[in-house]
Amino acid sequence: MAETAEPLVLPDVGHEEKTDSKEDLEPGYLVICWDDPVNLMDYVTHVFQVVFGWAKQKAEFHMLQVHNQGKSILTRESMERAEHYVHQLQKYSLHATMERD
Repeated sequence: MAETAEPLVLPDVGHEEKTDSKEDLEPGYLVICWDDPVNLMDYVTHVFQVVFGWAKQKAEFHMLQVHNQGKSILTRESMERAEHYVHQLQKYSLHATMERD
């Protein structure tokens, strides 16, 4: 009588699904606002609300970071978006820069 062979089971070598979004894989750029002796705190809060669409509480939080710590990292974006935000902030006479994360 012939023996029946067990079926051959191969390890799962399929492709892993990537869960990282494209944004996570691209280099990020930080948008930074720096303290200056010119702009008033209410004005800076207003500009953050206009440029980023933030609620007043979030805008005030970042304004206070700028005031008390000398700078605030406002957001992390693609290079193009970061450049856009820096230019918008500079149009309102805020000292804003971007740097690679």
